[in-house]
Amino acid sequence: MTSLPRRANRRGSFAVFVVIAVFVVAAAGAVALYFQFEPADATAKLITHQVDRSPFQHVVLEQGEIESSQNVEVICNVKSRNREGTAILWVVDEGTWVKKGEKLVELDSSALEQEIKQQRIVVNSSHALKISAASSLEQAIVGKEEYLQGEFIKQEKTILKDILELKEKLALAEETAKFSAEQAAQGFVNQRELRADQFRVEAAKVSLDLQENNLTTLRNITKRKELIGFDSDIETAKAKNEAEIKSHQEELDKLTEIEEQLELCIIYAPEDGQVVHANRFSSRGGSAEFVVEPGAFVRERQEIIRLPDPANMQVKAKINESKISLVTEGMPVKVQMGAFEDDVLDGVVRKVNKYAEPGNWFSSVKEYATIIEIIEPPGNIRTGMTAEVQIFVQELDDTLQIPVQALINYRGHYFCMTLKGDKTQTVEVKIGPTDDKMVVIEEGVDANDVVVMNPKRYDDLLDLPDLPEPEDAKPVRRRGGRPMGKGGSPGAAKRGQGGGQHGPGSGGGRPGAGGQGRPGSSGQGRPGGPGGKGRPGGGAPSGRAPKGNASTDAVQPAVDKTAADKTATPEPATQETSTEKAVDDKAATDTTGAANDVTDTESKTEFAPVGAPAEGSQKRGGARSTGAGE
Repeated sequence: MTSLPRRANRRGSFAVFVVIAVFVVAAAGAVALYFQFEPADATAKLITHQVDRSPFQHVVLEQGEIESSQNVEVICNVKSRNREGTAILWVVDEGTWVKKGEKLVELDSSALEQEIKQQRIVVNSSHALKISAASSLEQAIVGKEEYLQGEFIKQEKTILKDILELKEKLALAEETAKFSAEQAAQGFVNQRELRADQFRVEAAKVSLDLQENNLTTLRNITKRKELIGFDSDIETAKAKNEAEIKSHQEELDKLTEIEEQLELCIIYAPEDGQVVHANRFSSRGGSAEFVVEPGAFVRERQEIIRLPDPANMQVKAKINESKISLVTEGMPVKVQMGAFEDDVLDGVVRKVNKYAEPGNWFSSVKEYATIIEIIEPPGNIRTGMTAEVQIFVQELDDTLQIPVQALINYRGHYFCMTLKGDKTQTVEVKIGPTDDKMVVIEEGVDANDVVVMNPKRYDDLLDLPDLPEPEDAKPVRRRGGRPMGKGGSPGAAKRGQGGGQHGPGSGGGRPGAGGQGRPGSSGQGRPGGPGGKGRPGGGAPSGRAPKGNASTDAVQPAVDKTAADKTATPEPATQETSTEKAVDDKAATDTTGAANDVTDTESKTEFAPVGAPAEGSQKRGGARSTGAGE
């Protein structure tokens, strides 16, 4: 009973063993086939490109939106009655072809209708006040005439009558007094009667003078005073009447304006055309700021509908700030609409804005609007369509071109790797104009030559010459005498890097012939032979070790300068419109990176090969050995 399970376990183990063996055999076969068919030549793996002659076109490629340069704008002329504006009750569908006079939009007029009712009541009240003011003015004018032609004459005549009566009375009194005086002289009238008659004469004179004075006062003072009062009343009535007239006219104008606003709630097409809703979208992305639809609120003077002119179309494209300096007015443009990929239209740059478009929350890159006029637009073109514009910055008929990926910028010079048969060669080239993809070659390669793509990946095949550092990569001396390197190539005065013919560190001295070279604080000296230890100092970068006494059988460099140069090879830029700028920037970055990769050898000790001689003068900061080689 126990033998059957054991046999089953043995069979299962055998099956597993067989599967593993088959898998191992298959893997070994795959490895063998890989090595059998693997190209023996390393150049067979290179990605290459054949140089040829072709027209060169430096093109700025951007996306834009088609619009009309001459739009008939339909705006809202209804004044807002609240903070939100006036609501849209109905609007014609976008894309509808309309004729002049057809209804486009209907706005909410309920508030205006209610305001008209209230305004009519105000107009009636102001009309009543106007009539009352006019009546008061007329009464004031009539009152003045009544005084001059009635009351004043009456008063004047009354005084004149009194004056005549007093004159008659005075004459009678004077005759009576005269007769009494004659009778008194004859003794017929006593003195008492005579004096009484004389008093009557004086009293008559006083009464006459009083009335004459009243007449003068009436004519010269009272009349003028009364006229001033009447004139004042008339002017006051005139002012009030004019005020009521203006107030009533203002109320009438307001009523007329409200009635006109009520009529403006129905908007009609001013011209024939195709309806385009004036929707607005946020420049920062997200949902639309305003959509023309029933229920939306529009403010006074806000655009609601556009009726574009199909004979005058343009493209509004936004150019990146890195390319806007290349675009100028008058440049030729090719326009390709997204809806009609087979149709390529001609255009010309008409305007380049000097101010950037409003930015958004997601990007800080500035863009500048550029207006491109479409020459002879077809009938099927529509506003709002997306279009791709190709702005031709520069055009050359027959030029040698290579991809920008095949170019290397090394210390201000440009190189590429050519392939002839199974041999590679590093060639210096002189470049011309460039775009995002291709660069024009003026010297260095010929047509039908084969260049290697991305040659920086093949450091073992590169053969870059020993070139001096550019001016901007030379070391800058700081306080304390120690150089501060800028570049990362051989010869840079940076701690732990080589320079000159005495090792990678320009500050390290050459140790003695019988010692072991210990790197200096600013570089690494050339190692010497056995017998002692050379310890370079930490001084000036140009110092050398004292000349040693040991034999100089052989001179062996400590660092392969060619390998160091290859390490510092920069990568060419592939996405800049100017190769000069792009490759130079990339070279500066790569050079700095190579400099940082060099190991700091200030506190390390390397053992030198046998037979390296020691030479150089005894200087401050030079190598100092503890053996016979010093």
